[in-house]
Amino acid sequence: MTRMTPFSSPLLLGFDTMEKTLERIAKGSEGYPPYNIERIRASADGNNCERLRITLAVAGFCDEDLEVTTEENQLVIRGRQSDNDGREYLHRGIAARQFQRMFVLADGMEVTNAELKNGLLSVDLIRPEPERMVRKINISVRD
Repeated sequence: MTRMTPFSSPLLLGFDTMEKTLERIAKGSEGYPPYNIERIRASADGNNCERLRITLAVAGFCDEDLEVTTEENQLVIRGRQSDNDGREYLHRGIAARQFQRMFVLADGMEVTNAELKNGLLSVDLIRPEPERMVRKINISVRD
């Protein structure tokens, strides 16, 4: 039995990697750490690029515990805390956790900044307005 997907139309050529990416996102939807994604209003300098900000709640993590990378078309944010072995806890309700949060980036998206402040990690992204290109394809005629 063949499974029908949104990308199975013969008119959508080359979208098989997009379908695999969507499947991977659906499988990895852990809720930690919580995050916001916001659209930043256009600046007064006339720059027409779309600006986004991803903010993750990373209380207890310092900048050395966090890593922000781009891998192909993905933004990957990792956090690694280590247990401090010198402490003796009477009650431990805050566990040292690790996380990996991935966001798939559209073509042309760029990470411009990452900032940690008051337990919030903010990652700024831009997507410059793409150039509109029309390219004429010559048709060859065979006799």
